[in-house]
Amino acid sequence: MSALSVLDLSPVVEGGDAARALTESARLARTAERLGYTRFWLAEHHNMPGIASAATAVAIGHVASQTSTIRVGAGGIMLPNHAPLMVAEAFGTLDALYPGRIDLGLGRAPGTDGPTARALRRYFDGADRFPQDVLELQAYLAPAVEGQRVAAWPGQGSNVPLWLLGSSLFSAELAAQLGLPFVFASHFAPELLLPALKIYREGFRPSKALEQPHAMAVINVFAADTTAEAQRLATSMQMAFANVVRGTPGRLKPPVDDIATVLTAQERAAVDSRLTYAAIGDGETVRKSLKDFRALTHVDEIMVTGMIHDLDARLRSLEITAEAAA
Repeated sequence: MSALSVLDLSPVVEGGDAARALTESARLARTAERLGYTRFWLAEHHNMPGIASAATAVAIGHVASQTSTIRVGAGGIMLPNHAPLMVAEAFGTLDALYPGRIDLGLGRAPGTDGPTARALRRYFDGADRFPQDVLELQAYLAPAVEGQRVAAWPGQGSNVPLWLLGSSLFSAELAAQLGLPFVFASHFAPELLLPALKIYREGFRPSKALEQPHAMAVINVFAADTTAEAQRLATSMQMAFANVVRGTPGRLKPPVDDIATVLTAQERAAVDSRLTYAAIGDGETVRKSLKDFRALTHVDEIMVTGMIHDLDARLRSLEITAEAAA
């Protein structure tokens, strides 16, 4: 089985708050570390009341301080929202505090809606500059060169590993051209997974960072002691997806026994399309789903995610998934 990692959205549940969400993320990371997961990543989203990791570098520092060995990183930082120098300084600082444990995944989307993207000030000017900004950031994290007038301190020479994230073909092509590892967001945008991986592998050019293509893909996983319970747990994420489609994101709702009682047939179809790649069930069901996903994609690593309302159920899902993948 491929190396296994975790993408956590630090969900804010109904009746909870950001402090609780970030505390639970740290506990989830400690459990992932104990179970042998390779990475624990958090994602940048803005104006989302159900996600507590908007200040992603701060959240990464919190999780890294609560763990010892697992790699902690961004999945990802939405680079057009930020000046590359400031990203280099933030992640250079993280690397100074937690050496050899920090990953920096970069995305091109705003991670939010249009009005919020405008409030971020940089996105609409920065999106077209994404390839140049990646190179600029890469230079700030590399050793300084003679005559360099602007340097990232901390950051310069840290060589924090960069990954490119994508839900379309653009970042697959760019990751291939730059010789960087690539991650596809198949947990919410499954349609282009296989074409993106094909483009990445066929166009890959070796670089100082990477000699051979290295790909990871994300899959939704809801594991429980019974398949019926796993299907019930997954309804929280189904409702969250439906709220995003409606344009009314909110805090993560507790699971329901029958999703058909709260979503229309049209909403369920939209949600099901996002969950094309999902492992929902008991240990054996999850084992088979992960094996099939690996056989389909041939990825070097698999990252699992799943917005489960109850922390104990989230921890148990990680345990069952680790056992299934062993």
